[in-house]
Amino acid sequence: MASAEPAVLPRTLSWPHLLALGVGSIVGTGILTLIGVGADRAGPAVLLSFAIAGAICACAALAYAELSAMMPMAGSAYSYSHKVLGRTVGWIVGWSLILEYSLVVSTVAVGWSGYAAPLLQAVGFPKALTIGPELGGIVNLPAIFIIAVVAGLLAFGTKESARINTILVVIKILTLSLFVAVALPAFDAAHLTPFMPYGFSKHMSPDGIERGVMAAAAIIFFAFYGFDAISTAAEETRNPGRDLVIGIVGSLVICTLVYVLVAAAAIGAMPFTSFAESPEPLALILRQMGQASIARIVAIAAVIALPTVLLGFLYGQSRIFLAMARDGFLPTSLARLSSRGTPVRVTTMTAVIVAILAGILPISEIAALANAGTLIAFAAVGLCLIVLRRRAPDMPRPFRVPAGIVVGAGAVAGCLYLFISLPTKTLVACLCWNLLGGAIHLLRGRQKA
Repeated sequence: MASAEPAVLPRTLSWPHLLALGVGSIVGTGILTLIGVGADRAGPAVLLSFAIAGAICACAALAYAELSAMMPMAGSAYSYSHKVLGRTVGWIVGWSLILEYSLVVSTVAVGWSGYAAPLLQAVGFPKALTIGPELGGIVNLPAIFIIAVVAGLLAFGTKESARINTILVVIKILTLSLFVAVALPAFDAAHLTPFMPYGFSKHMSPDGIERGVMAAAAIIFFAFYGFDAISTAAEETRNPGRDLVIGIVGSLVICTLVYVLVAAAAIGAMPFTSFAESPEPLALILRQMGQASIARIVAIAAVIALPTVLLGFLYGQSRIFLAMARDGFLPTSLARLSSRGTPVRVTTMTAVIVAILAGILPISEIAALANAGTLIAFAAVGLCLIVLRRRAPDMPRPFRVPAGIVVGAGAVAGCLYLFISLPTKTLVACLCWNLLGGAIHLLRGRQKA
């Protein structure tokens, strides 16, 4: 039974839970699939694309670490922007985060369904119920099912969810380590030549695809974010000043090292043209190396571990919705907690929204659109760091980023550069999404006036 009034979330999480939440959210479909897309956009220089995306995320992560320790509240970038930059900017950032989290959860759910569907069809499950209308089906029930399972786990209890997430994250890291252990010994430096066949900046190639190191970095960025989900757990963290910093910075460092090793192993093992267009580049590389059994293990383990991404982002979005409900942007009744201390109402609402997206709506080529929303939020966090350093230099900071102004500026400038490096159609779609959000904000403002 829900409590009568909005309540503060119980503090049950420590830094190991947050570290697992971050790694689980970051390592997912991005590294398992986008390394092929990145190689197609940049060639062997995709290694540089990973480094650039990682460096920009590092600036954003440090900004998140300082702000989350100062303001341990559930809303993450939305809450920081609301408090520091004002209500309108807070709404824009919250609206952008809705875009990011909804698309990520829906994409991963459909990706998981893609592995589960053949198994279901083998026992007589109708194919039309495993794919959405855009592919000629009726509804993607496996995608809806996995979202419902993860949402149910989150509603049952945050700490219980964190324990299961930790186990799955270990499986995921061991899987990627297995790939590196098999592929890296086959490294051939000849596969790195020419290193930068498509140049550095984004440009349109003759085949109509935007290529270059920065074009690849703007897409690969999808593989890095997820550490921001940790900041949404601030209100439920036992020692925010310490645990959030360890979780945010630690998860990004771990994942950056893993990504660089995986990318180097992949590029060095095979010419990038051999896996650039594959939806499962790591498994394809292993099969081409004659390691079919290892490829099968990697594929199976990936399916088992993919729900960690769903858990991290579904958790994060529900907490952002919770914070927006408390501030009046959403119905305040959604901010009520269950007797177990979990926001069941807002978690259920979140699950319904992303289940509709995953089960019915077309979702092709949405990684770039999810990136657009994330880049807006990351840039806002960097700006908040700069503004607070200027406006309130003596405000208590449990964690203080060295050279904070420089780090904040790096996050803002880097995110803006990646933003303009996104495909043009993505920028247009992002503009339309924000115009819709602006209209809703103005309408709600007039209703309250």
